[in-house]
Amino acid sequence: MPRYSEELLEEIRQKNDIVDLISGYVNLKKKGRDYFGLCPFHSERTGSFSVSPSKQMYYCFGCHASGSVYTFMQKHESMSFPEAVQFLADKAGVKLPEIKETEEMVRARSRRERLYDINEAAAEYYFCCLRAPGGELGLRYFEKRELDRETMNRFGLGYASQDSSRLVAYLKQKGFTADEMRAAGLASFSEKYGLHDFFFNRVIFPIMNGSGKVISFGGRVMGDGEPKYLNTQETEIFEKGKNLYGLHIARGSRAKNFILCEGYMDVISLHQAGFTQAMASLGTAFTIHHANILRRMNREILLSYDNDGAGRMAAIRALQMLRRVGIRARVIDMQPYKDPDEFIKNLGTEEYEKRIENAENGFLFEIRTIRSDYDTSDPGGKTEFEREIARRLCSFEEEIERNNYLETIAEEYGIPKDVLRRQVIAEAEKSVRTDPETEEQEFVPRPGETRRSEDQRKYAQRVLLTWLSEEPKRYGTIRGIITAEDFTDPVYHRIAERLFRDMEEGPPNPAAILNMFEDADEQEEAAAVFHTRLAAIVTDEEKEKAFRDVVVRIKEERLEHDQNLSGEEKIPLKAILEQKRILEDLRKQSRL
Repeated sequence: MPRYSEELLEEIRQKNDIVDLISGYVNLKKKGRDYFGLCPFHSERTGSFSVSPSKQMYYCFGCHASGSVYTFMQKHESMSFPEAVQFLADKAGVKLPEIKETEEMVRARSRRERLYDINEAAAEYYFCCLRAPGGELGLRYFEKRELDRETMNRFGLGYASQDSSRLVAYLKQKGFTADEMRAAGLASFSEKYGLHDFFFNRVIFPIMNGSGKVISFGGRVMGDGEPKYLNTQETEIFEKGKNLYGLHIARGSRAKNFILCEGYMDVISLHQAGFTQAMASLGTAFTIHHANILRRMNREILLSYDNDGAGRMAAIRALQMLRRVGIRARVIDMQPYKDPDEFIKNLGTEEYEKRIENAENGFLFEIRTIRSDYDTSDPGGKTEFEREIARRLCSFEEEIERNNYLETIAEEYGIPKDVLRRQVIAEAEKSVRTDPETEEQEFVPRPGETRRSEDQRKYAQRVLLTWLSEEPKRYGTIRGIITAEDFTDPVYHRIAERLFRDMEEGPPNPAAILNMFEDADEQEEAAAVFHTRLAAIVTDEEKEKAFRDVVVRIKEERLEHDQNLSGEEKIPLKAILEQKRILEDLRKQSRL
């Protein structure tokens, strides 16, 4: 891993404001000093993801994901630390120094390149098999689906024969090893068959990333075998939840929208019909990562999911994910057919174009769809339906937008507007009461508490570091009493060392402290340190006592820690007695 100077990392960080950066991925709203939105790292209905302009950090009060601009790019875009530095440097116009690659870096780059190479070789093999003698079964399947040769070629469609050893033999001939085949998910090993092809007796759909590189494959079985559709495993270059089938072609379309489908054949049929803006998720539910990919492309999103119960539920989930990132999508009506493939074959492109023009507002589609879950002829069922409407209306943060939907839905379903408005307020108040942003942790030990868990030990240390970063003037009251040695956790010790050094010279810079940690997990842990919540404190007197209690607890834990050391690490008795003296003096004080 390349080693960049702290000064260079800080220059790059300062030129990439964290609010601006994350706003490209998350819909943020200003609340007080910070910005909040729905967390891109876990599913939630209440915005517990915070971004601090002053600290230049993000933190989720729900899943506790946290970090700097570097950590965000590493976690959100699956980048290594050097890749994140390179991306942010390019974005800021900062030229990185030439750094000699380590053996580890060369091996990692080579491994990824070999994965791309082996996938490309497999794609060529499957492509030729479909068009060679012996590929008739696969060719008949695609022809029965009314695909022409041009379309088959554009998507690189292929075929894996019933012989389950031919790809392995071909790849060996090309110089690839058994380990590389298994790492790419192209071969499996069993005691009975040895190393054998992962796909056989299937038509093959190569999966490309946004740049058009083959990263994986999907296979549809010929006949009645199970599973009907099969994907290669996730690898170093492939994650199902972060890739969209057909995106590499759709992004070049001149259309003003993207059409989101459920399956390979829907995408391919739409492209053949001229709708080259179509794409689909890969054998998995539409994710927040998918939504963020589409958000950055700044086009209208239209959903063309299956016209059945499962398809409608999948559409609602996708609509909610899109709404989380600020996209208001519409839904194309497929009736009377099941999916876009059937629709195009029976009604043609002109009718599909009309359906695009008349696509239904996504939220109104959502409400219309869930209505079937309730017996609205029964007063109780009607009440539950209206409560559910109110809950879903709470997902709109802007009052004007929420009010517009409220009025439309109230009129559509015969609900008095004032009644629905009061219910929305009630539901909103419920969510505020459970909002992670308002939840506080208590650091004061319970009466009679004698043993503390490791997390409790670390909690007081986190509290003090957070407190000092937010109120640097307090450093003067603990100088000489608390030192970096009092922080027994290795990560906290490094933070305290740097924080105290910074405060001797001027105001602290928490984001710069994170630059010391190149490991993403350590950087996330370090960022969490600066977002520790204190118990609700009302008066100045309570605040001063609480600050003194935190300092006392840290000194108690340091003393306990040092007394338990043995061997070469054992602390001299004189030092232990000095710690006890300082602790006794602190206990006598009501405030520092």
